[in-house]
Amino acid sequence: MRIADRQSLLATALVCAAWLSSPAALAAGRVHSDAIRGDKAELATQPSTTAVFGCETRAYDGARLFCYGPGAIRTAYGVDPLLAQGFDGTGQTIVIIDAYGSPTLEADLAAFDAVFGLPAPPSIQQIHMPGSTPFDFNDPNQLGWAEETSLDVQWSHAIAPGAKIIVVAAVTNNDPDILNAQNYAIQHRLGAIMSESFGESEFGLLNGGAAGLQTLADNERSLREARERGMSVFVSAGDSGAADPSAGTPGFPVLASASYPASSPNVTSVGGTNLFFGSLAAADPNGPYQTEAVWNDGFGAGGGGISATFAVPSYQTSHLPAATLGVLGGHRGYPDVAYNAGVVGGVIAHLGFLGAASGFYIFGGTSAGAPQWSGLTAIMNQMARHPLGFMNNRLYSLAGVGGRDVTAGDNGFNGVTGFIAAPTWDLSTGWGTPNTPLLLSLSSSGGGGGGD
Repeated sequence: MRIADRQSLLATALVCAAWLSSPAALAAGRVHSDAIRGDKAELATQPSTTAVFGCETRAYDGARLFCYGPGAIRTAYGVDPLLAQGFDGTGQTIVIIDAYGSPTLEADLAAFDAVFGLPAPPSIQQIHMPGSTPFDFNDPNQLGWAEETSLDVQWSHAIAPGAKIIVVAAVTNNDPDILNAQNYAIQHRLGAIMSESFGESEFGLLNGGAAGLQTLADNERSLREARERGMSVFVSAGDSGAADPSAGTPGFPVLASASYPASSPNVTSVGGTNLFFGSLAAADPNGPYQTEAVWNDGFGAGGGGISATFAVPSYQTSHLPAATLGVLGGHRGYPDVAYNAGVVGGVIAHLGFLGAASGFYIFGGTSAGAPQWSGLTAIMNQMARHPLGFMNNRLYSLAGVGGRDVTAGDNGFNGVTGFIAAPTWDLSTGWGTPNTPLLLSLSSSGGGGGGD
């Protein structure tokens, strides 16, 4: 692993003063989702129980997007042996924080379940926060968040079909509204697992005046409360690699910067990979796991880097080698783990709110990983017969043993040099992706909660 350059951090500092007076400072204060919609998924010419869509058996050559259904993903990440033993998240509740929600949430999940042969969840509930207005089908922002909500719900359920699901829909994606939804979920003890597939520029918050600093302080207070209450919180690491997640927005500089809340020491941050599952040449639901690399397929790249806000937490100082800690320079590094996030090799989700364009689509982004790690944790909580709580203490004490270490690729994106994958923990995929041995170890290990 290596940081692009120490110069990238220096560049961040040098641009601060100019940025403070720019229009970009006024654009801060809202999170964006980490879901990327790709092609519409068309049914296979001869649908079968293992390959429903044509993209599920497409070549890796990039001529057209290939994709995965629940069966391939569950096999790739070691979930099937646990499901076969009856560990499907029964008795657990996954809480998903999103903005606006989806007007077709239940119908979309039912369509997803029908085509992939999944049972309905024990219950699914959508809580709209006070002050919410009727869904505006003409608002691109709300439609984008409905896509996010669909992806989160369908894929947390695909991994843990026995778990209950509660969506807490914020009034808007502005920081105060997202925080209100998060606090509601925590204080009402809706569940022991929370998934958040969104983020914003840590740099923007740090340089956003009193309002930005207050947002950081209020969110950290909230996330610490979640941790103290024994919740497992998973956050997508972002889709812009090591670049500022707001880069490309008019007025925002292109530079290296962390995504928040992924950079918080109180969450488990989920980075991205490109998964290859099938034959050596093409996707195939019946094939085996082939390999993974850091997600960086032209549509986006897995978020990861070094926080400019938070000190390196004890779970990192205790379990990362001195050379790695030297690169971190006393600051929190993320992500902690990874999961398939490629649009090239994306997952299928159903959208029913697009009128004539409604149907199944290929999705990528680290948004796909956070809810699936939440589903894995529902299974592990069921196995352990108690909530595992804050996962990072467990993950770092195990040092990734039993998982899949990702050692190829980097997350350079948008002109910003990224971090190279390397053996054990790194700043592009953390400890890597899950597999059955890791899930078994996490479910039986101690060390949840506590620490800094």
